[in-house]
Amino acid sequence: MKYPWIDEYLLSKHGVTKDLQAEWNWIRYHIGGKMFAAILLDENDQPYYINLKLEPMESELMRQQYPDIIPGYYSNKQHWNSVKPDGAIPDDLLKHWLDRSYELVLKGFPKQKQREILGLSVCGTDCSACPLHGSVCTGCNEACGKVFHADGKACPIYACCDNKHRFTNCASCDRVPCEVWQATRDPSMTDEQFRKSIEDRVSALKSCRGEK
Repeated sequence: MKYPWIDEYLLSKHGVTKDLQAEWNWIRYHIGGKMFAAILLDENDQPYYINLKLEPMESELMRQQYPDIIPGYYSNKQHWNSVKPDGAIPDDLLKHWLDRSYELVLKGFPKQKQREILGLSVCGTDCSACPLHGSVCTGCNEACGKVFHADGKACPIYACCDNKHRFTNCASCDRVPCEVWQATRDPSMTDEQFRKSIEDRVSALKSCRGEK
């Protein structure tokens, strides 16, 4: 297979698990328990297709442009597609399609469930890494933004993202990090720590969209 990076690439995404469906000999990649990609193996455990999901119109367009992508093998042929593992599809394009498949399946869940699957708050924070999580605070997602430092109200970032714009997280906003982020700061942080915090959260959100 000409895409040796595929396993590491998919498992680097938030919330992804994989298994082997022994009956079909498929390596399957899931988000929230739902498959979004698979590597189909033959009797010698060699890949013969890579399955992924796209919107029907996008699927049709891609199939017309690239002979190495065909209607999904043993899958819903309107939504699923099979890519030849030794064909001419450029790596960057295959990564884009895998990102789209991940996003499509993830977006099938309710917003709060999406954040739970990703393990991130609306601003890209991993609440489980906080020493106060589970004791002083249940976490942003569980508290609907009313975290311990928000004085009984939703955190301004959560209020803007979820309550006002109805986004799953700030990755959907083209203004991130915005003035709301700049105004919502742990006063104990130095300028350098706050800058690094923003960089880390933006990076986590970008990874949800397959960006670096």
